[in-house]
Amino acid sequence: MSRAVTDLLSILDLEQLEVNLFRGQSPKSGWQRVFGGQVIGQALVAATRTVDGRPPHSLHCYFMLPGDPKIPIIYEVERIRDGKSFSTRRVLAIQHGQAIFAMSASFHREEEGFEHQADMPKVLGPDELPSEEDVKGRLLLQMPEPMRTYYERERPLEIRPVEIKRYTSRDPGEPRFHVWIKTLGRLPDDPAIHQSVLAYASDMTLLDTSLFPHGRTVFDPSIQPASLDHAMWFHRPFRADEWLLYAQDTPSAGGARGFSRGLIFKQDGTLVASVAQEGLIRERRS
Repeated sequence: MSRAVTDLLSILDLEQLEVNLFRGQSPKSGWQRVFGGQVIGQALVAATRTVDGRPPHSLHCYFMLPGDPKIPIIYEVERIRDGKSFSTRRVLAIQHGQAIFAMSASFHREEEGFEHQADMPKVLGPDELPSEEDVKGRLLLQMPEPMRTYYERERPLEIRPVEIKRYTSRDPGEPRFHVWIKTLGRLPDDPAIHQSVLAYASDMTLLDTSLFPHGRTVFDPSIQPASLDHAMWFHRPFRADEWLLYAQDTPSAGGARGFSRGLIFKQDGTLVASVAQEGLIRERRS
């Protein structure tokens, strides 16, 4: 297992301070603010640890303040309800005495019922796309400086964009973006870990999709990007250490906000999760 994956699992393994109270750390990565996916993943871990025997099926989040990576984040869980089939939790993430993030999550005992799902888009598979080594060897010098810095960091997830030219061109593209994702090492078998890791990963590239039709990226220094809210639904079992296709589209942008949606599929076409997010894509004015 790579050091970055070990560090991710450590970040998601919260310290319990008291009943319903947990503490999470941030990686020493040099970022000026906490990555939004980290807070989503940690909040889901906190909520899950207060529910016995029911997996999460949905979560709805709001980002209120940027997180400070230099100090711990305190997660306070409120046990809203435990019914016969569903449990509901509310989580506040707190720093410097203020709430920086809020999440509501619902858990559902496993039941049999009707089944249908959307079809997976027909795109190139992960083995047909440039690997991380290929990107670093052939494409890195064509990328803007912030994108090069991103790819040069050691990361727990491998990401293979289908539309890789998006990062070497400013030409506007179709309002769709597809990326294959998985961890760079094997994870433990606990399904809760895979759900938390996918929640962490779900904040990656989604906001960027809303800039695709405009030929811009979140790495453009003239763009001020920030996640505003985030919703996720878990549909079926999966492993986050096996390739998953994150198929994203952006129905709307306006008022300095971009809206994006994502469907996450296993390689065999099984739909395992859905995501929606609105984010700030404000253009900096000189």
